[in-house]
Amino acid sequence: MPVRSGTAGRYLWLCLFGIAMGYFEGSVVVYLRALYYPDGFHFPVILIPERMAAVEIVREAASVLLLAAGARLAGERFLERFAAFMVLFGVWDLVYYAVLAALIGWPTSLGDWDVLFLIPVPWLGPVWAPCAVSLALVGVGTWLYGTAERPRAIQPLDWGVEIVAGLLVIASFVSGWRVVVEQRVPERFPVALFCAGLGLGLAWFVHVERRR
Repeated sequence: MPVRSGTAGRYLWLCLFGIAMGYFEGSVVVYLRALYYPDGFHFPVILIPERMAAVEIVREAASVLLLAAGARLAGERFLERFAAFMVLFGVWDLVYYAVLAALIGWPTSLGDWDVLFLIPVPWLGPVWAPCAVSLALVGVGTWLYGTAERPRAIQPLDWGVEIVAGLLVIASFVSGWRVVVEQRVPERFPVALFCAGLGLGLAWFVHVERRR
């Protein structure tokens, strides 16, 4: 992969930023679980007070905003910035789980269920699913960031397909959101829906990159 002058240094700083964000995120969750799950995180989840829930939702939004701000400063073109965001998001999420595993011994396996996000409703799924998405984001984002000046004929259809793919993945995460608010134990994850979204997104990306 051809790398433009200066790109490698900026990419390194992107990764360091993502690592630092992942540690901050993980440390906050360590504190929360020490307060609400002293015997270990489990389902059904404990519903925290509304005021604390509001604080957590704003914190999540602020985290995404920080990633977006870092990506905005990491490039000069839209595609370069978008790729930087993908790298940051993926590294952040992977480091988050690594920090939890190192500090509190959770998750014990990639099949452990987790509450992934709270906006606009709770997202949940086994740990392997967000990790798969994050690995894809880091891989694709790294390629795009290093080849941002490469001529590309990206069409509206291409963006449309990728948006649909992303919505399918999100749908797989939010399909069981009532499990959280109704304090139940999740029974199954819609693997087919998740794989359809992730597979479509990756396959179409490869199709676009191979197109002359």
